[in-house]
Amino acid sequence: MATTENPDAGQGPVLLDIGGDVGALVVTMPPSTEDLEVEIRPAGTSAERLASSNEHDPIHTHEHEHEHSHEHEHGHPASGFPHVGVVARPAAGGMHYSLVYPSVVAGSYELCPIPGDRVVLTATIVGGEVTEVEWPV
Repeated sequence: MATTENPDAGQGPVLLDIGGDVGALVVTMPPSTEDLEVEIRPAGTSAERLASSNEHDPIHTHEHEHEHSHEHEHGHPASGFPHVGVVARPAAGGMHYSLVYPSVVAGSYELCPIPGDRVVLTATIVGGEVTEVEWPV
């Protein structure tokens, strides 16, 4: 079942669902990153994916057709990890560009623009708290 996204999503306040071992992550972004989509993954996931792809037998060939898609509605490879887009939100003094992950289990995470496995930023989420970090310029 295909779903359509809300074109007005992210234009106002974001409801955070935190407490216990669940926190939230807010990433301040440069204006030039508007509409960039960024995946949040448990720390070490990208390195593990890279290592497993390097172990792939280069002689192996696929002699069968896949009967399912590896894409989802955005056209990015479906990885199973949550992702959000950079959105400009009105704030005192002008627009504020950010990523907001409203409900994240406590732990260490890496942020990767999609598609790809390049880790740009890492963050540690604490349950019951909002972690705030800045995207590197």
